[in-house]
This record gives sequence, structure tokens and C-alpha cells, in this order.
Amino acid sequence: MDFGLFYFADGVRTGTDQYRLLLEGARFADTNGFSAVWTPERHFHEFGGRYPNPAVTAAAVAAVTENVAIRAGSVVAPLHHPARIAEEWAVVDNLSGGRAGVSFAPGWHVVDFALRPENYADRRQVTMDTIDTVRRLWRQEEVELVDGAGESVKLRTHPVPVQPELPTWLTSSGNPETFRQAGDLGVGILTHLLGQSLDDLVRKVAEYREHYARAHNGTGHVALMLHTFVGEDRAKVRQVVHDPFTDYLRSSLGLVLKAAEELMPGIDPDQMDPEDIEFLLEVSFERYFETGGLFGTVDDGMALLGSLEKIGVDEVACLIDFVPDTDAVLDGLRHLAQLKQRWEAR
Repeated sequence: MDFGLFYFADGVRTGTDQYRLLLEGARFADTNGFSAVWTPERHFHEFGGRYPNPAVTAAAVAAVTENVAIRAGSVVAPLHHPARIAEEWAVVDNLSGGRAGVSFAPGWHVVDFALRPENYADRRQVTMDTIDTVRRLWRQEEVELVDGAGESVKLRTHPVPVQPELPTWLTSSGNPETFRQAGDLGVGILTHLLGQSLDDLVRKVAEYREHYARAHNGTGHVALMLHTFVGEDRAKVRQVVHDPFTDYLRSSLGLVLKAAEELMPGIDPDQMDPEDIEFLLEVSFERYFETGGLFGTVDDGMALLGSLEKIGVDEVACLIDFVPDTDAVLDGLRHLAQLKQRWEAR
């Protein structure tokens, strides 16, 4: 099982060092044998807003690393012309010597689609069509497009990428159909535990593997994003992550409420007052701290990793930037590397 770093942005860092954690974390990952650095696409909100284009941040990571894979987690496909995705990521592939990869997502926040409002209603199908076109362009196939005069033209994109195929994933917040689609397409799956349990993931990964094997050679690739903070003392880790992780849950309240409905049948989110929501957030924090994140000591981490291996997770994508104290996060990477080393030496 591989270990990568994942960035999603907490919205707190300001000033001239907003990307310090990205770049220093990437250098650390590169020199300590981590598999990948993932950066997201977010728009129009301070939460994640410093990452509006993962190709730009990927290019920055490419410039300061030599070994680690550099991936989008994710490109919101319906917001972009597929030719631009192919061009931008081919640049990243060349800058990095063939280390680029992209996870595609259909998007969900309606405000993001101010960029391409015509694609919101059919965003899932647009995503599938975009992936197909990007992969064809990546292979240097000609694709028929429409020019400024309304004429059909056959075009191929430049620069020519280093890798003959673009390493590709589908991003899923838990929809089983997305797991099946990823298997049918022969691409990886990138998912998380917000709104789904480990038991849910067992079934979905099994379906993914089944669909992948039916249509393609191999078993595919499952990357699981996990909020991560590893330290020497479990109680101190809890203290450090409690408030920022609760804020993250609050920002993703829709998924938290969905999970609550599954755990507490009959709950009506529309009837919940602010105190009920705060109570639910605290209950959710306890659940994710215990079973839904890579939190605590190296020993704690080993236990969770054992469960993930049984499920069939191929890579733990460690989301690190939800804690606003950059120095604390960078210090925590030392303990994460110790966990990685112990896992690999077991």
C-alpha cells in the first residue's frame, strides 16, 4: 500500500506563504518515498479557493520534485474544454518527466458552474465524454472540434506528453455507480470516508474490482483520501485536530447529514436547530477520529492501515492541510514517514 499527500485547503493561511505547505510538503514526499502529491480544484470560496487550477499547482510541484507522481484530485471535467485539459496536463507531464495523473470529477457545487452553466444539468455525462476525449488527445489521436467559423476541424493537441497513456481516476463521494463506471472504463477510483463507512467501502471496492476485471486486464487502483495527522501522543493529536476537522465537517454538512440519516433513521435534517447540528458535528468528529481518519500515534495508524489493506486500498492519500498551523503539519510529516516505514517493514 502506497502513501501519498493530498491537499484540499483550509482557507486560513494568508500572506505570502500560502503555498509553503504545498511546496515543502511536496519536497518531503519526494525525498521520503511517498507515491504522489494530489491537489484539488475549488472555486469562489475561501475553503479551497487557493487551488482553482490543479494543473498550475502541479507545475509548481513538478519544479521542486524529481520522483513523486503529481496528480489532480480532482479536475472538475464539466468546467473545462477537454483540449485544454489535455494541453495543460501534457505540460505537467513534460515538466515532471512523465509523472502526471488526473482524477476527474463531475462537480457538485452549483456556484462553481458559473464558469460553465450549460454543463450543470448533464455534468455526469459531460464528465464521461470529457474523459474519453482527453484520453484520445493524450494518445495524439485527432479529434473533431468546431472552430470559430462554425466549421468542423480535426485537431491534435501539443505538447506531446511523455507517458503514452494518461494515468486516470474517477473521483467518487460514495456513489456505487461511480465505482462500477471506473471499473468499466479501466481507470482508478479516488474516494473518501465522509458519508461512507469502511463496511460500505468493502462492497464498493469489490464491485469496482469485478467490473475492472471483466473489461480489462489487471485489478485497477483504489486511492482513499484520509484526513491525516500523526504524532507522538494521541491526546495531543486530538487536541490539534479537533477544531479544524470539525470546521471541515461543518463545511461538508450535506455529507455529514447524509451519514447521520443512515446512522439514525428517521432524523429530519430540515428540523434540526443549531444546537442539534453542533451535537451531530461532535458525534461525527468522534466517529471519524476513531475510524475515518489517520489520526493518533504510529501504533494507531498501523491498526487502521491493516483494515484498509484487507479492503483492498492501494494508496492512502493523506490529506494534511486542514490543520492551519503549517509548522505543526510539517512536523507531523516526520511521524507519518515513520508510520510509512514501519508499515513497509512489517
